[in-house]
This record gives sequence, C-alpha cells and structure tokens, in this order.
Amino acid sequence: MPPSNLPFTLAEYQARIAKTRHAMTVAGLDAIFVTDPSNMAWLTGYDGWSFYVHQGVLLTLDGDPMWWGRGMDANGAKRTVFMGHDDILGYDDTYVQNPEKHPMEDLSKHIRARGLDTGRIGIELDNYYFSAAAYLSLTKELPAVKFQDAAGLVNWQRAVKSETEITYMRRAAKIVERMHQVVLDKAEVGMRKNDLIADVYHAAISGAEGHWGDYPAIVPMAPSGADATAPHLTWDDSPLKAGESTFFEIAGCYRRYQCPQSRTLFLGKPPQKFLDAEKAVLEAVVAGLEQAKPGNRCEDIANAFNSTLNKLGFEKDSRCGYAIGLSYPPDWGERTMSFRKDDMSELKPGMTFHFMPALWLDDGGLEITEPVVITETGVDCLCNTPRELFIKD
Repeated sequence: MPPSNLPFTLAEYQARIAKTRHAMTVAGLDAIFVTDPSNMAWLTGYDGWSFYVHQGVLLTLDGDPMWWGRGMDANGAKRTVFMGHDDILGYDDTYVQNPEKHPMEDLSKHIRARGLDTGRIGIELDNYYFSAAAYLSLTKELPAVKFQDAAGLVNWQRAVKSETEITYMRRAAKIVERMHQVVLDKAEVGMRKNDLIADVYHAAISGAEGHWGDYPAIVPMAPSGADATAPHLTWDDSPLKAGESTFFEIAGCYRRYQCPQSRTLFLGKPPQKFLDAEKAVLEAVVAGLEQAKPGNRCEDIANAFNSTLNKLGFEKDSRCGYAIGLSYPPDWGERTMSFRKDDMSELKPGMTFHFMPALWLDDGGLEITEPVVITETGVDCLCNTPRELFIKD
C-alpha cells in the first residue's frame, strides 16, 4: 500500500511516468537513471534530505520505477514513494564515502538483474548530484551499456503544471508575501541583518493561511550597499544602514514547490538614480508581461523587457527569467526555459516562471521580481506583494 500522505494521486504519478516514457522512446532509451532529487520526487514522491549521498530512480519502459539509495534511507522511501517495497532497494553503508568502493557498483548489479546490461540507458550527466566518479564506475561495471546523456529529459516533462501543482505554488506565494511583509515591518536602521533573516525564516517555516512552510531550495540572499552589486551574496551580522538599499531574494515553499520573489528596501531617501531605475524596471516588467501568453516564445518576453529598459537608459546583460516549480537545494529553477533572446521555447498554459528583471548597478542592486503562471489567455502573477521599491525612513 502506498503512503496515505502522498502529495499527488496515483493517477498523476502514472501520467508523469507515461510522459517520461514517451520522451524516453523518442530518445531511443531502454531506461533512464535520474539523480536530480526534484526529478526523483516528481516521478515517485520521494522526499528526503539524502541527496548528499548517491541515490536515484531507475525507470524502464514498463513496470513501476525503482528507488535506489543508501540503506538507511530506504525507510524514508517506504514512507514517501508510491511504489511497493519490492521496488525500494538500499545499498550497504560500507559504500558511503569509501574510496575503495563506489555505490554505483551496487546499482550496476540491479541493472544487470533487470537485463539492461546491453541496453541504452539515459543518465543526467550535467547535474549537481551525479559525479564524474559515478560515471566512471558505471562505465567500468557495465561496459556493454550504451550510456546517453539525458540531462533535462525529465525536467522538460515537468514544464506544464497540473492543477494541484499550481495550487501548491499559490500556497507558497502566500508564504513569500508574508516573508516580504516581515521585512517591511521589522527592518530598521541598526538592526543586525542576521536577526532580520531569522524573522524571515520564521515566517517561511510558519507558513501562511493555515499552510505550513517547507524549506526553500535557496537561502535568503540579502546583500546591502556595495554588496548588492553582486546577485548571490547572503547575510552576516552587520547592521542595516541609513542611505543603503538591500534586496531580498527569497522564496516561499510548500511541499517542495517554490515561489521565489524579490523586493528591494531602501532605508532613508533613495537617490534619483534608484528612483529612475525603479521606474524603468516597472515599465519594462509591464511590457514583458504583455508578451506572456500562450503561443508566444520565451524570447518575446525578454525582448519586450529589454527594449523598454534600454529606452529608459538601463541595460541588463543576463536572462530576465526562468522556469520554476518543484525543487531541492541548491537552486529553485527547473533548468529548462529562460527569458532571453533566442530562447524559442513556446509558452503554454500551466507553465510557471520567475520573471527576474533584476538590476545590479555600480553602487547597489534593485530587484523587483514576479513569479507568474501562464494561463489560457495570458499570465497571472502568483503574488500580490506591492510591485515597487520599498522605502522606509
């Protein structure tokens, strides 16, 4: 019997597997071994902080998927995946961080037992969770297998969200709205930034509107002043200062579904340059959102955003958005579509994105971003956080 607390119905898991098998067939694969924990969760329901050791899901063209991982984590799989216990296989702990043997030696035994030792197997080569040593071990143990890069194969099947997935993202949106309200309510000159982030984390985990908060895939990024010229700095114990901006790139999370959103807070009177940047970004966001509709391309949003931004005297040389949804650390992106020139991916109802029109200026940063879902007729912003530069005297 599957666990009673599965986040999705068995029918939804089977539909996901059917989509993935179709993509496997098109790619000429007999099986795929996925190590991205987001893909593992999407296919099977597995949810555990065990991705620091080797684990994965083996999916063939028939039957249920096989969860494989560290023996002590097999009980976690039994508690979270939809499959029966016979499809949950754990390896001995002597394989963990042992230079004399590799866990892929154990996986290879199961691949041989399933008659795949001369098959064509897809593996996620460009993935945080699959190492060069893992690849070398597999090729040594299974010399007749034709391994093929399948990075992104499952990710692309996740692009269009189900109604339940969008419901979870809307719940995450309410959480990140509350997180930004905490920033606005509590931030003040002299407050240590780590104390403010502690309050933000409390809001993130407490949740909103009766729904609990899961851990976001990225920690809060909250640089101030000159540090905010860089996009990916976090926090320290320095006090918030008058005359400085701090952007807060944070996310609400519900059942692993991420809803990131950024806002910028200026303590005191912002210089005209910041106000001009705010005006330019807000107008460019509106222009981009007008192009966010079914049938258009990702690049249509980027081109509209950038052309408007450029007319108002500002430039952005990086992408201005990307696909979001289910995710685990270290990032909340789906690693498929991007809002940038030449990305010809077609927008479809149910796709979800982080429209990320951030500017990192010479003396600070401005982030005013929106998580969005493509609808049948256009686009819907998932959050109701005021779209503006927050100013607090």
